[in-house]
Amino acid sequence: MIAFDFKYIKPTTAKEASKLFLNAKQKGNKAMFYSGGTEIITLARVNQLQTDMVIDIKGIPECNVLEIRGNELVIGSTVSLNDIAKSKLFPLLGDTVQRIADHTSRNKITIGGNLNSELIYKEGILPLLVADAKVKLAKGLEQRIVSLESIFKKQLELETGEFLVQIIVDKSYLDHPHMAKKRTKISKVGYPVVSVAALVKECQIQIAFSGVCQYPFRSFKLESVLNDTKVPVMERIGTAMQHLPEDVVDDIQGTKAYRTFVLRNVLKDILEELELTK
Repeated sequence: MIAFDFKYIKPTTAKEASKLFLNAKQKGNKAMFYSGGTEIITLARVNQLQTDMVIDIKGIPECNVLEIRGNELVIGSTVSLNDIAKSKLFPLLGDTVQRIADHTSRNKITIGGNLNSELIYKEGILPLLVADAKVKLAKGLEQRIVSLESIFKKQLELETGEFLVQIIVDKSYLDHPHMAKKRTKISKVGYPVVSVAALVKECQIQIAFSGVCQYPFRSFKLESVLNDTKVPVMERIGTAMQHLPEDVVDDIQGTKAYRTFVLRNVLKDILEELELTK
């Protein structure tokens, strides 16, 4: 049960959604954009979140798109993880998101909700980072398209009143050789000890990580080290470990030593398999 009152509004345009958010802010009220709601509901029930208004963007047609348009795959922010996986339009993304939570939860969890999650994992972003995805953002009458990498700094950095409308991936990335690896503490479903998504573009492996540090990341320096095939695989992996953006996580899911061990083995598997496709 949620122990506070709030307004629930489901606008049908991006302009209306932004206007509702900004008007609430001007009145000193807190508003939240809602694309799937699983995390908002969970946190609200345990009093870790409170808001005066919930703005449900699932009524905005642009946010529900999942299709190839010309040379691009367009994914609306309110498309569920299961729908993405079932579409098979972007196999690497499908392989990654179908390992998030259980099947029932994935019917509700949306790609936008995953990318905006308060949790450190945000695994859905990994294939999008390695595929150099772009995002369409809306604020009032204005919309802008920017690279995902440019606004993802540990989390999505959006302007006040701005929200994610769509994700755009160049069609050329959809069929590249790829791998998604996830290791959890116990079962196949759960928070990752290590989660990795990788693809091969122009004989180079592009790779992104979750569960290793306090936020998902893609490191071009680390990629450069891993792609130096003149160096033996395990030596490359050892050097790559020195280029992680911060210390490896040490928590209830896995100690720093265990995560490091798992990451080394996952990287070995990925390098050995994907280098055969170059």
